[in-house]
Amino acid sequence: MKILVPIKRVVDYNVKIRVKSDQSGVELANVKMSMNPFCEIAIEEAVRLKEKGIATEIVAVSIGPMQAQETLRTALAMGADKAILVQTDAAPEPLAIAKILQKLVAQETPQLVILGKQSIDGDNNQTGQMLSALLGWGQATFASKVEKDGEELKVTREIDGGLETLSVKLPAIVTTDLRLNEPRYASLPNIMKAKQKPLTTVTPADLGVDITARITVLKVSEPPVRKSGIKVKDVAELVDKLKNEAKVI
Repeated sequence: MKILVPIKRVVDYNVKIRVKSDQSGVELANVKMSMNPFCEIAIEEAVRLKEKGIATEIVAVSIGPMQAQETLRTALAMGADKAILVQTDAAPEPLAIAKILQKLVAQETPQLVILGKQSIDGDNNQTGQMLSALLGWGQATFASKVEKDGEELKVTREIDGGLETLSVKLPAIVTTDLRLNEPRYASLPNIMKAKQKPLTTVTPADLGVDITARITVLKVSEPPVRKSGIKVKDVAELVDKLKNEAKVI
């Protein structure tokens, strides 16, 4: 079974986000970038499936600037077999990303696409579902456990009421949740080996995909500063403030 794993280069989750002075976006200059945490989980799950003998090849894909090659090399060091960079300096919207992935699926013919449920920058949670619709494949989102069951996958997913287990026929789309696994650290020998693994670069135009934005960002601003709390002497004062100041009762 061949697995395609889309990954994204984002601002490292430990970095405090700063908004540009002109409010046109988030400051990215001289900021540490890394692989989206949900994408790390997707790569790890693909590698585990290969270690179990279920998967035969893992293809990592990233859509972004030339610097995204570093992110792909990390995926190769974790265990992916080859990588594809769809190079663009634009920030494609989820539908454009899904269309690019649709073209790559047609080229690479994987039986499974595993991707993070969302990226921590846009938080859109749309690409996996859109790709499923474009391909006409079954999908299992927010996976916390993935098992092979004959010609199907048994996927446990987290819902508000607890856990739900689905059976999805291959080929399929699976999006990963945080509790699916704990990604491994790439060892130094594997980092060195990753430099020898194939990494192909194409552009959206090469794939025949128009990535023109359909949404215009008007302004990006910091969230309002939260006011500090106060202490009250007794229940009577609490009720008074809730009633007369907060006006919630």
